[in-house]
Amino acid sequence: MYQTSEPRGESSVSIIGAGIAGAWHALLFAQAGHAVTLHERSDATMTESASHWAGGMLAPWCEAEASEPVISRLGIRSLDLWRQHFPQTPFNGSLVVAHARDRADFERFARLTSGHRRLDARALSELEPSLEGRFRDGLFYPDEGHVEPRRVLPQIHAAIARAGGAIMFNSAAEADDLDGIVIDCRGLFARDREPSLRGVKGEMIVIETAEVELSRPVRLIHPRWPLYVIPRGDGRFMLGATSIEAEDRGVSVRSALELLGAAYAVHPAFAEARIVEFGSGLRPAFPDNLPRIAIDRDHIRVNGLYRHGFLLAPALAELTLAYVARGEIDNEVVQCA
Repeated sequence: MYQTSEPRGESSVSIIGAGIAGAWHALLFAQAGHAVTLHERSDATMTESASHWAGGMLAPWCEAEASEPVISRLGIRSLDLWRQHFPQTPFNGSLVVAHARDRADFERFARLTSGHRRLDARALSELEPSLEGRFRDGLFYPDEGHVEPRRVLPQIHAAIARAGGAIMFNSAAEADDLDGIVIDCRGLFARDREPSLRGVKGEMIVIETAEVELSRPVRLIHPRWPLYVIPRGDGRFMLGATSIEAEDRGVSVRSALELLGAAYAVHPAFAEARIVEFGSGLRPAFPDNLPRIAIDRDHIRVNGLYRHGFLLAPALAELTLAYVARGEIDNEVVQCA
């Protein structure tokens, strides 16, 4: 899997883009003793970043249903890094459920994934009492987790500062103007260097209700895509999972209806929930929907995380650090000029 090139030695490191990929790179490089500066073109609210609109699911076993094995491999490694660096990360597992009409798709999902155990209706209601009587069974993935992107990203930024790294918001840095090693984590803004990138829109709705309590993400099998309900705390839930080949940032009526309908299908009480927010983000993806670490001398580009930003970012940062520190190359992910 690995071949070895010459290590890059000690150097200052500039990282462009403070979203989830750039933040994890800055954290690991700062903790490794590098002089790190993280540049972000927007302000600290990060509303222009795809990370701001992400689901934050850490679900490598569920993702195996529609992803290449490398996604699960890197994702499973990332879970260890989340636990190591942020031990407060919720690892309550995740649930997959379906109604009778989608039974065939449910069984297909079970066949294509691993790391789960099947729960009958009683066990399902014991795990999530709000789902009592709603589904005849479910798939429980006990080792998966989730984060709230808008809470955890500032926590990572704070950890970077504690490790001695500097973060510069409202800094439109250009790679050619920076000294030392430059790591480009700009997502879609990097199309000047990665013209094959495309934006895949992911839409989300946040709702609020005191009538439903969930301790973990719930995926509802859908004829076109699994839709998920993610607890955000304080009675709020994020509804998401759309992947639309479009680069506008609006939420379509069809998507809104399907997301809200999915929530209602999980629990009727969601019909009375208050809508808090509609939004969408553009995920950066290469044609094969796989991540890439592209190395061109002192410039390293990390991109193409697609739907898996929070799942893959820690492992990708570790791979980049392994290359810089020891010359290690993961042949599935790293490409050298």
